[in-house]
Amino acid sequence: MKIKLLAIGKTDAKNLQTLIETYQNRLKHYINFTIEIIPDIKNAKNLSQTQQKEKEGELILKKLAATDVLILLDEKGKEFRSIEFSKYLQKKMNSGIKQLVIVIGGPYGFSEAIYKKSQGKISLSKMTFSHQMIRLFVVEQIYRAFTILKNEPYHHE
Repeated sequence: MKIKLLAIGKTDAKNLQTLIETYQNRLKHYINFTIEIIPDIKNAKNLSQTQQKEKEGELILKKLAATDVLILLDEKGKEFRSIEFSKYLQKKMNSGIKQLVIVIGGPYGFSEAIYKKSQGKISLSKMTFSHQMIRLFVVEQIYRAFTILKNEPYHHE
C-alpha cells in the first residue's frame, strides 16, 4: 500500500516544512509515502465559501485514481489514540488497497462531492489547528503508527 497526503496550499513556515520533511524521510523505511500540494485557489477572496470548496473539490478529485481510498481530515471525523490509529492503518494495508489518500482541505472544509467520494473521516483533535501544523501532525502520527506496528521504541504507553 502507498499513502499520499494531499493538502491545499503550500507551507510558508520553513521550520514546519523542515520538520515535515524529517518525518517524511523517516517514513521511507516503512512505506511509500508522498505529500502532494494543491495550489491555493486564485482570487479566493472573490469567491463564496461554497464556491471555494467546490473549486478545491474539483482539484482534489483530479488527483485521485479510481482505486484510491479517500480519507478526510475533518473536525467531525473519528478520533483515534495512536495505537488505535496504527491498527487502523494495519487494517487498511491488510485489505489490499493500492493507495490510501488522506486529504487536508482548505479553510472551509470540503465540498459535498468530496464528502460523497470519501470512505472515512478522521479528526486529530477537537481543537482547531492551522493547516500547516496539521500536515506535521499527520506525518508524525503516520510515522508513530509504523513504529508501533514494528514494536520500535519511539512510542511509549
